[in-house]
Parts: sequence; structure tokens; C-alpha cells
Amino acid sequence: MPPEHAAAHPDRTPVDARLASAPDASAARTAGSAPQAGRRLEVDDVLVVRTGRVRKAITGTVVGNFMEWFDFGIYGYLAVTMTAVFTSGLDENLGLLVVLLGFAISFLVRPIGGLVLGPLGDRIGRQKVLFFTMAMMALATALIGLLPTSGQIGGWAIVLLYALKMLQGFSTGGEYAGASTYVTEFAPDRSRGFWASWLDVGSYVGFAAGASTVALVTWITTSISGADAMVEYGWRIPFLIAIPLGVVAIWFRLRIPETPAFEQQLEQADAEPDAGDPLARHGILGTIRHHWRVMLIAAAIVAATNTAGYALTSYMPSYLERTVGTSNLFAAIVTVPVLIGMSALLPVLGRLSDRVGRKPVYVAAVAATLTLMVPAFWLMQMGEVWSVVVALCMVALPVALWVAPSTSALPALFPTATRFGAMGIAFNISVSLFGGTTPLFSEALIQLTGNTYMPAFYIMLFAVLAGIALLTMRESAKRPLVGSVPTVETRAEAVELVEGQDDNPYLDTASMPLIASAPDPDAELAGTRS
Repeated sequence: MPPEHAAAHPDRTPVDARLASAPDASAARTAGSAPQAGRRLEVDDVLVVRTGRVRKAITGTVVGNFMEWFDFGIYGYLAVTMTAVFTSGLDENLGLLVVLLGFAISFLVRPIGGLVLGPLGDRIGRQKVLFFTMAMMALATALIGLLPTSGQIGGWAIVLLYALKMLQGFSTGGEYAGASTYVTEFAPDRSRGFWASWLDVGSYVGFAAGASTVALVTWITTSISGADAMVEYGWRIPFLIAIPLGVVAIWFRLRIPETPAFEQQLEQADAEPDAGDPLARHGILGTIRHHWRVMLIAAAIVAATNTAGYALTSYMPSYLERTVGTSNLFAAIVTVPVLIGMSALLPVLGRLSDRVGRKPVYVAAVAATLTLMVPAFWLMQMGEVWSVVVALCMVALPVALWVAPSTSALPALFPTATRFGAMGIAFNISVSLFGGTTPLFSEALIQLTGNTYMPAFYIMLFAVLAGIALLTMRESAKRPLVGSVPTVETRAEAVELVEGQDDNPYLDTASMPLIASAPDPDAELAGTRS
């Protein structure tokens, strides 16, 4: 924006300074790849994304997360059963750790997927990579249901299981980073938190569906074939259900369009981007060099979100069975209504983050984690139905507060040209080291110390670290994405936005590619609409 307008709003910081980049980057940009100096926002610059198209894009993305977490739900709730299937002959405690290690291994591979698929998504598009990740996830999940057992081939059974979990890990390395980037870029600025929160609704509904499937299959097979039915054959059925679910999810992924923000950035990108420009597309090293500070902020928030989230989902079945002493069927059933209730809360909290900001919701998450986690585990160990349900609700509340703003807040930390790649690196390294290993570390800490509250302390530690990171995180609610023009739902809103730009503290044209692009069938430029 012109200097006289910037001076009227001292809270607007030039984007190059915010991104801690080279001070001469703006002058080095060409007109075809970045904002023109002094260019004001015009109606023709604003993207209007029809609400129907937003819903279609969100739906096509949510099904992928549903599928991913359906598998997590199955694996988590079958962990004790799979100990007998894949580690027969080992000590029971050691066998459980071996099975939980398979869960951790899939997460340790995720950074590789993020390093490969993230930058690829910045080059060829979000939609193409999301289709690939969905197909790979569905295939790997179905193949787990066809594996031979340790009773048939010995130790090779666990090796094959690990191999398929690694394949899943590679695909999910691009799934969440790509899906969150996709919905964030498609959603209007004013309601991004609401629309993006639906991605995680799909996640936790998918997990609840996986838990429900395990509970239903357990009830049916044991009624027909006796108590050993799940170990003998029943464990395969939930994994094989991934075949029809995967076909449906892949069909949805084929129908989603590319994001308008990516298409606009692609049209205006230089053949040889400026290595000193933080808003340009970079390789892995360039992305880290320009954005390592905000990547650390994202990693801290991801660690806090996922240690709490995976404790509630993937580890809780084992904790309830082994530590609290409940049955497998009870552990599978009791968390379903809690997860459904939490899922219903996510859009409400997402809408709240649109109004008050992402950071206040995160601060509430820190406070809730530190306040509720120890009492929740104390109630859980009472072993009564009511106490377990109340305890799970107490764990679910901070998880919801962490999750609801994350899909909109984390991708908004990075510019459009490198958003997928930067998210792929920051998210997957953090979730691999801290989130996906939560079941393994929690169980190992309990076995090492004999203290059944160790999972609570583990979760609280990362909440404190995330709280520190929030001190330097910039607010993104109500603002256009860095490296993109504003996105609205109607032409009238675009006109109003342009007319009030001089008094709008949420606009920073220094980061906007203010070059009018051709109309897009899914997201039309406001100036071309009638």
C-alpha cells in the first residue's frame, strides 16, 4: 500500500519484515511475479469464491481425513488384539509396545512424505497430490487386512505390518498438510476458521467410525464364533472395509477443483524465482531459510495439539484396557459419543476464532490443558462408566480448543508459493516426533516409572511449550493469506472491502500479487461478475 496509508495504521507490519526476510526483496520482484510498488487494491483484484464451491471443496477434502483417521481408529482400538495376532510368543507387555511401535514408525516416515509431497504440491497443484495420497492410504489400509499372522510366518508378520504402516505414513505426510492448505486457500477470509474446522470434523468422525466399526465387528464375531473370534479372523474385517470407503473417497478427490490462490500464484510465478524473496516459491532449503522461525512456532503448536489428540484417540483404548482394566468392547464404545460431541464443537470454536482471533482460542487451550489433564486421569482411573465418560470429556475439551483453529491458523503462517511445502515440513516433523509417538512414549513412561499419570504430564509439557511459542505468533484471523489477494463470498463484499481499504487494519497489500488474472470457473474475479 502507499506509504501515506501505511502510516495511518502502525499495527500493519510490512510482510517482508514479518517474514524475517531480505530487506531488498520487494525491490527485486518483477511485475509479473509480485506486487507492484504502491499498487492499491482494486475490485478486480479480489477473489469471489461461491459458497457452493467452498462446500464442494471442503467435502472432497474432508473424506480424505475421514479415511486417514478411520485407519487410526481401527489400529488404536485393535492394538491389544493385534498384539496376539502379530507378536504371539512375546511377553504381553513387550508385544503391546511392538504393536504401538508400528504406529510410531508410520509417523516417523511422515516427514519424508512431507519433504517429497509438500514441495510437489507447490509445483503441480494441491488437488493432484491430494488424490495421490488418498489412493495410497486406501490401498495400504486394505492390505493390512490381508496380512498373514505371526502364527503363520513368525516375525515376518510384524515386518510386513511395519512396511504397510510406513506406506501409510508416507501418504499422510502429504495428506494433512495438503488438505489444510487446500481448505485454507479456498475459504473466504472472514469465515476461514469456520470452514477449515470442518476438516478436523472429518478426522474425529472418522476415528469414531473406526472405533464403532471395531465395536460392532467385535460384538458380531464374538457372538457367532466365541471369545477368540477377533484374534482368529475378526480383526481383518475393519481393515477390509477400507476398500469401499477408499473408492468413495477417491471419487470425491477426483471432483475437487484446484484452489484459486494456487492458480493465481502459478500464473504469476517467475521462471526463475528470486532466491531472496520470501514470497517466492523455494526448494526445501530455501523454504527453511526464509521461514524457520514460523516453522518452529507451527511445530510447537502441532506438538501440543497432537500429544493431546493422540492420547485421546489412539492411546486411550490401550490405557483403558491395560491400566484402568476395562474390556476391549467398552474401550471402543465409550469414546465414540465423546468424539462425536467434540466434532460438533469444532465448527463453533472455528467460528469463534473468526471473531476473536486464533491466538485467544489457543491461549484457552493452554489453560484448559494445564487445568484439566491431571483431574481427568484421576477420574479415569476410578474405572466407573460415569467417571470414564466425564474424564474423556475433560480431555476432549482442550483437544477441541487446540484443533479448531489449527487448520486455518497454521497454513496462514506461510506465503502461498511455499505454503504446502512449509506445512509439510513443519507439521510432519513435529507430529512424527511428538504426536505419533504419544501412545508409545505414554505406555513406556508408565511401565518405566509405575506412575499412571505420566501421559497427563507429557501432554502438559507440550502445552507449556506451545504457550511460549504463541508469544511470537502473528494473528491471521480476518486477514488475507500471505501471498494471496483477499477472498470473499460475494461481489458486494469485494466492493465494500476495496472502498474501505484505507481504514482496514487487516489488509497488507505488500504481500499481495495485485495482478488481475483470468476468470476461474470455481473462483471468479469480483470485477468480472455481474
